[in-house]
Amino acid sequence: MEKTLIILKPSAIERGLVGEILSRFERKRLFFSGLKMIQLSDAILNEHYAHLKDKPFFESLKLAMQATPVVVCCFEGKDAVRVVRNMCGETNARNAKPGTIRGDYGMCVVRNVIHASDSIENAKVEINRFFKPEELLTYRPSNIDFFYGTGEI
Repeated sequence: MEKTLIILKPSAIERGLVGEILSRFERKRLFFSGLKMIQLSDAILNEHYAHLKDKPFFESLKLAMQATPVVVCCFEGKDAVRVVRNMCGETNARNAKPGTIRGDYGMCVVRNVIHASDSIENAKVEINRFFKPEELLTYRPSNIDFFYGTGEI
């Protein structure tokens, strides 16, 4: 099983969308390995968004990400990174298709309600950035065989 990270941004927190967004992943039959609420520091944002540090919107991104605490979540499932990215939609929420999280709830790039790991490699790095090993749990849901075909997991 593959793991991926999502961050529910302050725009999701302020709008009361946490439960609604998380339930979409649960209904897709991804399952939690870790979940917590944290306040993001400058240090962690500088590390997490290092690839954007030279962009003109970097400081406004950091301010937006520190407006409230965020919810960080590790989901697990078959092809979890790709599945979650498809569910989130394009980063620029104005271009995201209806039915995706950003398409349904966002209208801009910075306040697009959710961050999702973009590759298996980045998911591993990001999960380690936001979770200590003891904060992640692995278990086999009792009904998993009803959601995956024989030999898929």
